[in-house]
This record gives sequence, C-alpha cells and structure tokens, in this order.
Amino acid sequence: MTGEPEVHDELEARLKAYEGRPAAATGVGRDPVNEPMIRHWCEAVGDTNPAYAGPDAIAPPTMLQAWTMAGLSRRPERTAAYEELLGLLDESGHDAVVATDCEQEYLRPLRPGDEITFDSVIESVSGRKTTKLGTGYFVTTRTDIRAGGELAGTHRFRILKYAPAGRPKDPKERRPRPVVNRDNAGFWEGVARHALLIQRCTGCGTLRFPWLPGCNSCGSPQWDTVEASGEGTVYSYVVMHHPPFPAFEPPYAVGLIELAEGVRIVSNVVGVPYDEVRVGMPVRLEFRRYDDELVLPVFQGVTR
Repeated sequence: MTGEPEVHDELEARLKAYEGRPAAATGVGRDPVNEPMIRHWCEAVGDTNPAYAGPDAIAPPTMLQAWTMAGLSRRPERTAAYEELLGLLDESGHDAVVATDCEQEYLRPLRPGDEITFDSVIESVSGRKTTKLGTGYFVTTRTDIRAGGELAGTHRFRILKYAPAGRPKDPKERRPRPVVNRDNAGFWEGVARHALLIQRCTGCGTLRFPWLPGCNSCGSPQWDTVEASGEGTVYSYVVMHHPPFPAFEPPYAVGLIELAEGVRIVSNVVGVPYDEVRVGMPVRLEFRRYDDELVLPVFQGVTR
C-alpha cells in the first residue's frame, strides 16, 4: 500500500527516541533480602544447595528479580516515558504483549539483610518484526540492582508489543508448540518415543528436571539420563478457568507432579474430573497425541 513504509518508518523513529530514557525511577525493594523468601524459593524449585542455608547463607543468584518485584500492585516507580512508549505502541495497533526472554548478570552475592534499590532504562526498541503471533516491536529494559549502593546484578527483560495476526477460521486450533533448544532437545526426543527422560549428573549423581546445561549441586556439565518409571503424585495444582486459550477447553487441571524419582514436572492431570484433583493424588504417566506433530506427557489421575 502506498505510504505504508513511510508510516512504519515514522513510527519506528518515534519509538527509537525513547531508547536511553528511564523506564523506572529509583525503586526500593519491598523487603530486604531475607531467609524465608530464600527458603520458599529453594523449596519451590527443589534446590538443596547448602550455600543457600545456614548462618553464612547467600540468596540464589536467579532470585535477582524477586527482590525488585512489586507484587500485584502497579509499579509506582514506572516513569512517564515508559508509559508513553507503551501507549504509543497501543495507539498504533500493537496492543497485545508477550514476555519473550530475560538475561541476568550476577556481580556479587546477595545476603540476608541486604537492602535493595534498583533503576531501569529503556535499553532498546527493535525495528518492526514479523512473528507467528503477529507484527510488532521488541522492547528491552535493563534494570540495575544494587545492595547497599553497590551494583549486585543486571536484569534485562524483553517484551514483544504486537498486532495479533489473523487467526485461522478452523475452530480446531493446534496447541502451541514447545520451544526446543540445544539444552532440552534430548528430552523432546525421548517424548517422541514415549520415554520421559530425567537428567542425571555424572559427577554427583543428582537427578534434575527441567533439563539444564549444568548441575545445581556440584556444577558439573557432564550428565546422562534415566527414564522415569511414570509413577508420581500431585504435589500442587491449579484449575484453569480463565482466560480461554485456543485449543484448550476450560476448566482443566494443571499439576505440579512429583515423580517417584523425586523431581517435579508441570503437566495436565487427565482422566478425572478437574474438581476431584487433590494434593497427594497418585498419577500415572501417559503420552497423548494432539495432532500429527505434537505428543505430550500427561498424567492420568488414579482414584482409590
């Protein structure tokens, strides 16, 4: 269409003008680094590293963002510049948003009692990109996190603000495809042949899931796999009612399943009514085919 490239060029120039402007004024962590949050984090992810407990404990480095989060309330420190940038994208039709990835850099360990401050900058706005979700712009913010005024780490967070692509008219939409990368490709190869594979560190023998490039316990990058027996129990669960997603029919139960081997996996609990799923319910692994390409591990509820 005549004039369309010029419109996009003008919008991109306006978006680029926000690069380098603050995204958040100086914020203060709602709580100091503290042992209860560290303990809950480690229990939730199954991390038993002794460095995170005891009188000389440090916080897991991956908790970096947790100390800056404002809960469910709107961030009071968000700047007018960042609001304007998001508003400009909304007004131009790019009103859908999805978080795409984050990067963290750790410069010093955080310890219980550390008071956290942070500030953010709009680091970059990409050119116009076309994705399967739709066409839009990637916005990256960089947050510098300090403890006692000393830089402790950096968190980059990237979102895609996009105009949703037209959906197919066929109501039988496909389920989303899993993201397969070099770290988890072996897991999905196992699923394709109906085997649920768990990584095992060949340095210390620790089992781990989800798949990671190195061992949380000893740091070894060497590993092999063991096949899960398929037996497990519901460790925790939620029932999804809203929002509705194409290819999913709410309500349905999503469980955090503790396998007999001791690791946990998130998957659907099937074969029983969603309102009968309970913590501690025995489940058994099965593999369910959703279309010509997609096979997923799910867990059949076992009622007594």
